[in-house]
Amino acid sequence: MDVISATVKRRETYSVHLNYSPLWECALGIAAITNTRLLDSLEKTVMRDSLSNRLREHLDYVEKNNTWKALLQVLHQKDFATLQEFTTYIETLSEKELKFICLPFVGDTHQALRERAACQEKEAVDELRSITAANPFFPEYIAFISNLDQMQLKKHLVEVMTEWYKHVIEKDLEHLEKVLQRDVATKLKMKEKMAPEEFVEWATAGITYPPEPSVHHVLLIPHVTYRPWNIVADIEDTKVFYYPVANESISPDDRYLPSGFLLLKYKALGDEARLRIIKLLFERSRTLQEITEQMEMGKSTIHHHLKILRAAQLVEIKDTKYALKRKAIDSLTKELDVYLHQE
Repeated sequence: MDVISATVKRRETYSVHLNYSPLWECALGIAAITNTRLLDSLEKTVMRDSLSNRLREHLDYVEKNNTWKALLQVLHQKDFATLQEFTTYIETLSEKELKFICLPFVGDTHQALRERAACQEKEAVDELRSITAANPFFPEYIAFISNLDQMQLKKHLVEVMTEWYKHVIEKDLEHLEKVLQRDVATKLKMKEKMAPEEFVEWATAGITYPPEPSVHHVLLIPHVTYRPWNIVADIEDTKVFYYPVANESISPDDRYLPSGFLLLKYKALGDEARLRIIKLLFERSRTLQEITEQMEMGKSTIHHHLKILRAAQLVEIKDTKYALKRKAIDSLTKELDVYLHQE
């Protein structure tokens, strides 16, 4: 997860955009299969043994050097209609252009430094690595991209995307496009009903993202392959959330299938004790002990109810106290309305 944090003055708001493409799914699939730490937690995985030897070699290279990041960086340059358009674009880039694109964005004030690192200036590379030292892989990735032969980098990016697309994406392309289309269509309906921050929290199933001065836009990109995880990234003046498609989008031909989170929320609220807890937290945030005393129930029972409410993204922990996620409560009727009007 790529998150660069800084203490900054708050913006009033940001605009939210959505985009989808099988090419995003391709790059995220490559990222997912090479993230061995999270592999067991993914809902759906591709077995490496089922892939060609050439593709497995490239995936080993991705795993070692985190070149999935380079694929995502290139995809953000324009809307590529086809895989061929993507590969042709890479081929036409100069060495400096390619490396500048692949290097991570770490803020407007460091763009000149990023350009110098793309020209293989050792001082700039070292400084960029130092700035990103808190990130688990950026320093080594920056050194790798800056010093790699451009023809080798181009060949790798083109071949790993082409091979993955051919072996994994192409056979289910029609269904995948329907899933992504349906998810974006549903999100756009909700976007009309919600303020930007409320919408981002709802679309990502719980990520709270307050405005920042340097961020004017939020880009939401749905994925199937990395479910149930959100991936966060930064590009110029934009925060990117690659978010998991909703359960109901997986079956795009069943218009009666409700959202999994909609079900979770209403099930969580369908209990007297949990509704009492919601009202208590509506009044103010409380500790577990305070809730237990007010409810006159055992602490383990209250903890169980709170666990259900947290799983439904209705309650969170803030400063050691349980707090109501008011935006999630406010969005309930809007979610139900979108579901009832789902065609």
